[in-house]
Amino acid sequence: MALDKISVAQLYQKRAENYDISANLYYLIGIREFAYRKKAVSALKLERGDTVVEIGCGTGLNFRLLREWVGTEGRIIGVDLTAEMLSAANKRIERYNWSNIETVQSDAVAYDFPDRTDGIISTFAITLIPEYDKIIKKGATALSQGKKLVVLDFKMPDSWPRWLIKFFVIITRPFGVTLDLADRHPWESVNRYLNLKEFKSFYFGSIYVAAGEKR
Repeated sequence: MALDKISVAQLYQKRAENYDISANLYYLIGIREFAYRKKAVSALKLERGDTVVEIGCGTGLNFRLLREWVGTEGRIIGVDLTAEMLSAANKRIERYNWSNIETVQSDAVAYDFPDRTDGIISTFAITLIPEYDKIIKKGATALSQGKKLVVLDFKMPDSWPRWLIKFFVIITRPFGVTLDLADRHPWESVNRYLNLKEFKSFYFGSIYVAAGEKR
């Protein structure tokens, strides 16, 4: 059964301190997690000075990548439900003295995007939120014309045998992945509310990047 919002928050409260280390363990099974993050950030096609919002920013693993695109004159806003994950993100910000990054503790559904939003991204997060469709719709409304919303996440591979799918769920369960999440298709919401400009699959179809542009 898919975790409810409270259970997801509790899970990531516990994982916050060692999240970065555990995320790197994906490399042991061939998942090039950071490389996929780079592809997702690149798909935003941000420009210097842009304002970008990350939904489910966690410990801020994407902040450096986003900052490379928007520069010191841009603005990065990291939104997360869990105080513990944001505490780790804020420590990262302080360590590198990033003055143009701010964090917001909020339920993503309740978050109000800034008046100017030039990019929205969520990596390995939005599928865990039951109201993902509402978030994408709200984000699509907030985006500036011609700007993009990008989702990087897991999906059910079409060609995998059942036993392999179950194994994949087991090894990703520490991050809240359950078999029920296969029924959630955020990329369809991206296509519903935006012009789907890019959809690419990786790791034998189990990971995807979907980029939608404001019509």
